[in-house]
Amino acid sequence: MPFVATEEILRIIYAFNPWWSGRATKIPTFRRIAFDACWERLFDPSIRRGVLLSGPRRVGKSTVLAQLAEMLIQQGVDPKRVVYLSLDNPFLKMLTLAEIMVIYEENVRGAASEVDTFLLLDEVQYSKEWDLFLKFFIDHRPDFRIVATGSASLKQKHDTIDSGVGRWVTIPMPTLSFYEFLKIRGCELPEVDPDLKLHQVAELHSGEMQDMARRFRITLPEFQRYLLVGGFPETAKSEDIDYCQRLIREDVVERVLKRDMVALFGIRKVSELERLFIYLCLRSGSILSVRNCASEIGTTASTVDNYLQCLENANLIYQLSMADWGGKKLLRERSKYYLVDAALRNAVLLKGDEIMTDPNELGVIVETAVLRHLFAYSYFDSPKVAYWRDSKTDKEVDVIVKSPRYTIPVEVKYRTSAHIDSSDGLVKFSFQDTEVTNAYMVSKEDKDFGLVTFRDHPVKYLKIPAHIFVYLLGNAEHRKWGRRARKPMSQG
Repeated sequence: MPFVATEEILRIIYAFNPWWSGRATKIPTFRRIAFDACWERLFDPSIRRGVLLSGPRRVGKSTVLAQLAEMLIQQGVDPKRVVYLSLDNPFLKMLTLAEIMVIYEENVRGAASEVDTFLLLDEVQYSKEWDLFLKFFIDHRPDFRIVATGSASLKQKHDTIDSGVGRWVTIPMPTLSFYEFLKIRGCELPEVDPDLKLHQVAELHSGEMQDMARRFRITLPEFQRYLLVGGFPETAKSEDIDYCQRLIREDVVERVLKRDMVALFGIRKVSELERLFIYLCLRSGSILSVRNCASEIGTTASTVDNYLQCLENANLIYQLSMADWGGKKLLRERSKYYLVDAALRNAVLLKGDEIMTDPNELGVIVETAVLRHLFAYSYFDSPKVAYWRDSKTDKEVDVIVKSPRYTIPVEVKYRTSAHIDSSDGLVKFSFQDTEVTNAYMVSKEDKDFGLVTFRDHPVKYLKIPAHIFVYLLGNAEHRKWGRRARKPMSQG
């Protein structure tokens, strides 16, 4: 036990759980998709009580835990059996979770019973040996149901605690989808069938597509704002772009690079890591040569490889390998890297409204937004997500999402006029892969909204404006996680 007295630790634990003393707390009413996913899995008998909520900083993970606590108490759970702990607290970091739970059980919970205790652990990666604690509790303490959140390092530990069917489930919590962005801002939503699936749009005739484009025009100003400030709940609700970018730089980027990465991954040369992150911002979506990158930022190739893995584990970047679809391989050495949200790049590079008139900048930002939505939409299907390049012609497809059930090729051409012809990479890939039924070109203009087909080739090529494409994917993501009616749960 550390030098801090038990009474002091107990005081801190009480401060994190005001409902133990009957005090009211102000909790945001807007709920991310992850709230329903966590709630459903807390009471799923096939899951042995372990839920891991993972995502970048400032996406609302702590808020989800607070909302879960509020809902549990509203549905009749004894407040003292709802335990929230913020494990990046400097006092709590001095103890193991096992030691904290001894203090809780001896001083708050009392004798064990058949009634469940709900343990809500925020930023769990800061606790000593958290993975061993959770594995033990999931296996040997069935009277506890656990939800843990983390911004970094959880991928490294996940395999350690994930042995055993049904022991643990991971729920990703990315930045806001465009659909959630509109919801959190209280915007008017387009009048379309809420159950409309992306592939069904290709079945519409041209008049119906133009009518859909007209209905979606109300979302265009918000889409431009989404591209600027991104999908962080706090920045989504602010109208001050300078404030939004300062918040992202200070609270998301710098805190992760200068604090999380040092504490969790043992990064010593933070200046090298910062240079790499800026390098990635400047070259987002380009093929990364590790050797060239190492030379330019003044370090070794092995260091760059290590830093890239750390940045991915910290939920700051996506890695997109090149698919050698003939050999069914993903070629990591030819990878592209994207930030998990375009707003990170905008904030670091201090780019504001002027990017809306720069076609090259807009192309990178829209591609990043499309990638975020494809990753989240396809998560349940454990797909391979890659890009494709024909070695003979250098024709490319920006993103390929391949699962056992489907293959979705997507090309982003966010420009004034977007055309599809038989020489395009999208068409060449679709001719080679017999599993493709629908391919998508994400465009800019309403006039480009339409279907293209080729003689004696069954694939449907849908040109679709970016704001419609990401809205439909975000709505589908919402449906996939399932907003089931929350029925009163049973205890015992």
